[in-house]
Amino acid sequence: MPSRRVVLLAVGAAALVAAAAMIWILRAPSDPPEGFAKTNGRIEAERVDIATKFVGRIKTVRVKEGDLVKAGDVLAQLDTAELEAQLKEAEASKVQAVQQLDQARALVAQRNSELTLASLQLNRSLDLVAKGITSQEIVDQRQSAKRTAEAAVNAATAEVAVAKAAIEAAAARINRLNVDIEDHTLKAPRSGRIEYRLALPGEVLAAGGRVLTLLDLTDVYMTVFFPTSEAGRLRIGGEARVIFDAAPKYVVPATVTFVASEAQFTPKYVETKVEREKLMFRVKLSLPPEILETYASVVKTGVPGVAYVKLSEDGEWPQRLSVKLPQ
Repeated sequence: MPSRRVVLLAVGAAALVAAAAMIWILRAPSDPPEGFAKTNGRIEAERVDIATKFVGRIKTVRVKEGDLVKAGDVLAQLDTAELEAQLKEAEASKVQAVQQLDQARALVAQRNSELTLASLQLNRSLDLVAKGITSQEIVDQRQSAKRTAEAAVNAATAEVAVAKAAIEAAAARINRLNVDIEDHTLKAPRSGRIEYRLALPGEVLAAGGRVLTLLDLTDVYMTVFFPTSEAGRLRIGGEARVIFDAAPKYVVPATVTFVASEAQFTPKYVETKVEREKLMFRVKLSLPPEILETYASVVKTGVPGVAYVKLSEDGEWPQRLSVKLPQ
């Protein structure tokens, strides 16, 4: 009898435990909540290659991997000795062209003076031949001298145009060389963090050679994948929440900014083979720029996490998915 009683008590206790577990399961909040979808992904950021425009030798690299930089900061400098020598040559050519212009203008003044004299002499000869004082031969000589003076004026005027063109060509070359010298200074096109330093001072790179890789911390997002049944209900601009594995107590807001138009295989980092074999739609969840700016020092790429997206506009975020950021 005592053993039978023990068995009955054990069975009753087990039943109570099972009932309590069932009640807890039924009352526990579903994950994801109704009207929401859940998936996993990794944080990414747009990468910008800082590369050379010309062949050149790297003179200095001013940043290290992990440094935060602002748009316009000088990151690296290529050697410009050859370009600076060409610039001095172009500036000297411009000075010479200016001097030639002054000489050409002086020559034009001289030729105009000679033309004026030739015109006066011709007019006098015409008056004298009309009075029968001089011969027609003198008139012909004066007319020839005038035509010669006119041709000399035209030639001198052309020299002025040539000198002006030489000045413009020298100025254009100076501007081009200044631009080329400026392009030898590699600046950050946007604010971000240096991810990789790919070249060191002294190395000679071809045109387009990469020196640094910059992560744009104003364009950070999580790439996730959803099946057709969920991707078809997403809308651009829809709300999302991201919880990072490294900081599960914080909930970061995000926005759906891209939904692929065609299905594709999921990436290799999706853990199960069954999931990898499914065709999924790639979705991009972008983090707000103001939050990224505030926490720029702690933003990192490659961090895995869980993402929740709202499928129904009428859905309300549960309390546990309310936005919660570090203070």
